[in-house]
Amino acid sequence: MPITQCTAQQLQERLQAADKFLLLDVREANEYAFAHIEGSQHIPLHLLPLRLAELAPEQDIVVLCHHGMRSQQACLFLQQQGFNRLFNLKGGIDAWSLTCDPSIPRY
Repeated sequence: MPITQCTAQQLQERLQAADKFLLLDVREANEYAFAHIEGSQHIPLHLLPLRLAELAPEQDIVVLCHHGMRSQQACLFLQQQGFNRLFNLKGGIDAWSLTCDPSIPRY
């Protein structure tokens, strides 16, 4: 089953609607410290297998990284673990900064 791609605008709409979902940031700690979306949960990609128990398979999870590649990898891994309500933020936090929140620094 293919992973659903989510645009920055779609994520913004979900956040504004106070939709119930988890925003999962899989970037490294230094990247997260430099720029992140308020309310996101930070679990670096390499730690995801160790911290799987922190996530609920029945919950919608929007996964993000810098440009959308690591988050796609995270989605594929989570899908293999039985998660099926996964959304990859297309373009990552860079797209978010460009289209939704220019106060988020780009790198």
